[in-house]
Amino acid sequence: MRLVADAMTRQVVYLPEDTPLDEAAQAMRDRGIGDVVVTSGPTMTGIVTDRDIVIRAIAENLPPATTTLGAIATRELLMVEQSASVEEAVQAMRERGVRRLLVCDADRNLVGILSLSDVALLPTSAAA
Repeated sequence: MRLVADAMTRQVVYLPEDTPLDEAAQAMRDRGIGDVVVTSGPTMTGIVTDRDIVIRAIAENLPPATTTLGAIATRELLMVEQSASVEEAVQAMRERGVRRLLVCDADRNLVGILSLSDVALLPTSAAA
């Protein structure tokens, strides 16, 4: 059984909700990631993916230099413990219709992000 901790991306990038989308996209490109956690002060308020930028902003003709992460963020933050199985995490993604889950430790501290692409990179016997 593969655990979420074995598959997740440990690099989590936090950006304030007033960050313009073009700056967020550049941060994603520069770090080779597809998502950022959106914050308001010390509080996590949402998540934005590269796909969100395309579907919710660019496709809607919102200007990336003035539209902020807060304007398009997904506010429902779904978490899974790093000790959960990858199969359990994939099932949660299916049930909720999402492509990413925030990963926490036993104390509910954010320690990573699990995406479907992380799961796809596992050996085929571990994918659900």
